[in-house]
Amino acid sequence: MKLYLAVPVVLLALLIAASGVAAVSRGWVLPVNRRPVCHPRLYGWGQLVVAFALCWQMVFLLVPGNPDIRQWGTLTGSALLLTGLIVMKVSQRMGRDSAG
Repeated sequence: MKLYLAVPVVLLALLIAASGVAAVSRGWVLPVNRRPVCHPRLYGWGQLVVAFALCWQMVFLLVPGNPDIRQWGTLTGSALLLTGLIVMKVSQRMGRDSAG
């Protein structure tokens, strides 16, 4: 049953990582995110950290064994996920909304 959760999450992580590699190497951001992103390379690094964190959490979800190791692994993955999201947010423009 865990594989039904792991496979879509890993595929999502691969898509996020591909977008992150494009942003880091070429400065290319998806058209939906082009307007708010001010620093595309930093945004790409944030995406790579998020993709790594998702895979990290899936590894520790699927590893049978000691529950303490699983707990610390998923906690570390959550901290990495939060770090990646913060890096992505820092790379965006600050200021007023375009509607205002």
